[in-house]
This record gives sequence, C-alpha cells and structure tokens, in this order.
Amino acid sequence: MREFVPPATRFVDLPPAFTMTSGGTLRDARIAYETFGRLNAARDNAVLVLTGLSPDAHAASHPADPTPGWWEAMLGPGKPVDTDLWHVICVNSLGSCKGSTGPASIDPATGEPYRLDFPELSMEDIADAAAFTVRALGIERLACVIGASMGGMSSLSLLARHPGLARNHINLSGAVHSLPFSIAVRSLQREAIRSDPDWRQGRYDDEHYPRRGMLTARKLGMMTYRSATEWETRFGRTRLSPESLEGQEPFSPEFQVESYLDFHARRFVRRFDPNSYLYLSRGMDRFDLGASCGGDAHQALSRLGVENALVMGAESDILFPLRQQRDIAEGLRSGGTHVEFVPVDSPAGHDAFLADMDRFGPPVAKFLALLS
Repeated sequence: MREFVPPATRFVDLPPAFTMTSGGTLRDARIAYETFGRLNAARDNAVLVLTGLSPDAHAASHPADPTPGWWEAMLGPGKPVDTDLWHVICVNSLGSCKGSTGPASIDPATGEPYRLDFPELSMEDIADAAAFTVRALGIERLACVIGASMGGMSSLSLLARHPGLARNHINLSGAVHSLPFSIAVRSLQREAIRSDPDWRQGRYDDEHYPRRGMLTARKLGMMTYRSATEWETRFGRTRLSPESLEGQEPFSPEFQVESYLDFHARRFVRRFDPNSYLYLSRGMDRFDLGASCGGDAHQALSRLGVENALVMGAESDILFPLRQQRDIAEGLRSGGTHVEFVPVDSPAGHDAFLADMDRFGPPVAKFLALLS
C-alpha cells in the first residue's frame, strides 16, 4: 500500500530514534507539513493546525500548490485564519498515510512497509511529533494552536505535554476523551476492515485491498459526521430513478442517501491506508487527557496555561457532543484562561467546522483578530 502525498508537502525528520508513549521506537521517521503565509521578523505570528483523522497537510491552496485544500474556506488571505496576518503550519499526523510516517511507510529495518509492526500510536505521540516539527522550523512559541475533531484531542495533548509552546488555543468540535458511542462506532469501523478477507492481517497490497471493509467503515463514519436532520433535509425519502436501478444486484441502493454514501465512500477508499485508519481510530478511543496528566480532565485543562481560548461545537454533533466542548471551556476557564465558548446551531453535525463556514468562520476570525 502506498502513501498519498500532496505535491507541495515538505518534511521534518524526527529524531533518529523517536520514542512512542507505548515504549515503541520509530527510526528515521518524518512528519509532513505545509506552510501558508509569512513568518514575521519577530517570529511570533505562527499558528499550528492539527487535523482530524484523514486530512493531509494541504489545508488550503497556495502558490506551490494551487489546488483547493481540505479547509479552503477557512484558511487563506482575508479568510478567518488570515494568512496575510498569520504564518500557518499544518502538519499531517504521525501514523497517517499522507506523508508522515505511518503503517504504510517503509520500515528501515526490513525494507518493507511497517504494517502491523508499526508501534502502538497515541494522541500524545501525534502531539510530540507536531511539537518537534514546530521547534525544528525555528519557532519557539506559537501564537495559537488550532485543533479540530481528532486535532482537538492532539492539540490539548500538545498543550499539556509542551507547556508554553502556544499562547492561545482554538478547539473546534474536540474532546478530552471519547464517549462510549464514539468508541462503539469506531470499533465497528475497525471490525469492518479487519473482517474483509483481503485485509490479510494487515498484509494487503494494491491487488488485494480490503475495499469492502473500507467502504463500510467510511460509510459508518460519514453517518456520524452529519446529523439526522441534515440527512432528512438533504435527501428525505427520495428514490433513485428507475433507469439507474436497471440491471443492479438485489438489495443495491435505491434511495438517494444510499447512493450519496456509496459515491463518497468510493472516492475515499483507495486514498487512505486501512492500517492507518485502524491505528488512528484506536488512538482516539484511548485518549484521556485527565489520565495522561495524572488526574482528572478538569484539573488537566486548568493547568494548560494558555492566555485565551475559543471553544466551539455544533449542537447537532452526535460524535463529539456539545457538552464535551462545554467541559473544555469550563476547565480552561477554571485555570484563568480567558475563554469564549460558542455553541453553534448548525444542522451539519460533527462536520460543521468543515461544512458550515457561515457559522464557524466569523468567531474564528474575530478571535484571531483580537490576538494580532
């Protein structure tokens, strides 16, 4: 299985022996990143973006790669994360397949992909690798770290494990730990992948790829990224045309919502490594900010030491419910951080930070403008 690296992505080499929190070690590993905007003379306008499970480092278009990025509406000149003001660094998570070292990368000890020999992965490992990358780029202190979804977890871990690295924080649809519902969904996603005969205990290749398992896993995820209200509003009970159903196998999709899930899942499956999906999703399940800091989450949040924070979430989010963002805001506030908590009335569910820029963009723009 190969990696999928955007053309303008650059790399930082991690230490020759990068120790994971599980005790495992990665040798000659790297982190993929892209930058947007210019670093000022004082080197104090750097903003770090930590991503969700599947994005690469190409968050937005820029001269070296004009293709639209995954957060194109949020990041760029004159946009909420204004690259006329900020020098933005977006890193691809350790364990991914979009340039950073992960299960699809070559193990230098064997000359073969790591596959399941990749060490156990945690949000703490992702945070440590991101912090190393920032410092390797010559930045001693970030103006802000922004984390969305899984990135909300890894950004909290970064703040806890690297005190003083960031002055401010934006947490979008994040959490201090996964709730049972989220764990259950991701467990089913992993089961779908592992149950595919072509998974072959992680030793698939381009010819034998667990396509059916990945399709099912992606569809399960997509169902939880949006709300039931949005599914009903967008699709209702609209059926596909009779012509499109001709010659199909029994029980093939007949409703538009089924066709939508199928189309978008097919676009994803060959663009993401199944083993990376397993590792990253399990890392999300295991993350617990309180436990990792030797106490409870509220205490851990109160000790993060950021000056200002913006915490946002969607009221329709079933994967990372709004109460989890409220808990983050309250914990940060109890430690003296000036916190703005913005609950967003959006039907877009967990993906609202990607899909609903009319509601998510203005508070981000306002918060960052006050920092500049």
